[in-house]
Amino acid sequence: MAAGLLSLGELFVVVAVAGAVALRLGLSVIPLYVVGGVLAGPYVAGRAGLPYVEGGETVTLLAEVGIVLLLFFLGLEFSLDRLLESRTKITRAGAIDIAVNLPVGVGIGLLLGWSVVESLLLGGIVYVSSSAIITKTVIDLGWIANPESEPILGTLVFEDLVMAAYLAFVTSLVVGGEGLGSVAEGVAIAFGFLGVLFLAVQYGTAFFARVLDVSDPEPFVLRTLGVVVPVAGAALSLGVSEAVAAFFVGMGFSTSGHRERIERTLAPVRDVFAAVFFFWIGVGTDPRLVAAVVVPVVVAVVVTTPTKVLTGYFGGRVYDLSARRSVRVGVGMVPRGEFSLVIAALAAGGSTQVMREVIPAFAVGYVLVMSALGTVLMERSDLVERLVFRRSPGSE
Repeated sequence: MAAGLLSLGELFVVVAVAGAVALRLGLSVIPLYVVGGVLAGPYVAGRAGLPYVEGGETVTLLAEVGIVLLLFFLGLEFSLDRLLESRTKITRAGAIDIAVNLPVGVGIGLLLGWSVVESLLLGGIVYVSSSAIITKTVIDLGWIANPESEPILGTLVFEDLVMAAYLAFVTSLVVGGEGLGSVAEGVAIAFGFLGVLFLAVQYGTAFFARVLDVSDPEPFVLRTLGVVVPVAGAALSLGVSEAVAAFFVGMGFSTSGHRERIERTLAPVRDVFAAVFFFWIGVGTDPRLVAAVVVPVVVAVVVTTPTKVLTGYFGGRVYDLSARRSVRVGVGMVPRGEFSLVIAALAAGGSTQVMREVIPAFAVGYVLVMSALGTVLMERSDLVERLVFRRSPGSE
């Protein structure tokens, strides 16, 4: 018990230091949490004979809660009514995004000699942008009041909804095996469960409002967690992504009239458990495996950065933005983060060596580079715009 508590204490010390460093450098905390996990884990600190943190049952469970709360908060930002109002533009911009970036990732996997399932996992990792990093950076840079924020957030909504179907499908492939019967059964169960959640979101507004109709903060927090965590656990027990289930629950609460209070009250809880999740990803990553996939990571960065900028640009044009602002949309879609790591965590439970070792290592290296690169590109978007429009500096 004492050793476990010391290990947990070390975890929180490391993420606190990583957060302080990120704040000082003006970077996203996500890559530094992952790096902190790598350094404090068995593959670095352990090999050096230092006290280290193991990704045991306790840390894994806390990390699962982190995944659940991250996606729950993303769901809070969206409602079915809002999606329906902008569905045409969101669909067009999102279709451009997925039509290019998902096949590119699958193609890279196939060129590496991976199986179709392994390549599909890689496709998801390089396709989906980081809602957490992008949304935070958009707010920090003041873009939220600018026209480019609408196509950025709209495309993120599309990606999040695609991830709901994608994760349900690949979970059945990874967990249920690759036999046609087991896959079909897994997909049927997953989508049946998600269908029930969709109906709950559509017609359960009064229920969600009643559940949180309490003035004291303690029962308010407990009631919120008392809905989202059991639903996520039920999803996981059925082979459905707990992240997707949490996203749907968040959408349900978004129309309850308590959204702002949830965000205000539970944000610190979310941030603590999210930090544990990103740290946990690092703990399970052997840096020697990351070094072994440097070439694929570099290839993926070189290929998928311009494709994401290009599809983001055309997404901006769908929203009738100027060429300059559309370029800003493009660079705004570059960061990758939480969903890519969720996919990697799912792959780690697979049956092949590529799933268990190579894909998680690739995802960590790729997210570290793309989260840092994407944040820098967003912060220096003025320089990118000048490079692109050097012949027409007055373009708006």
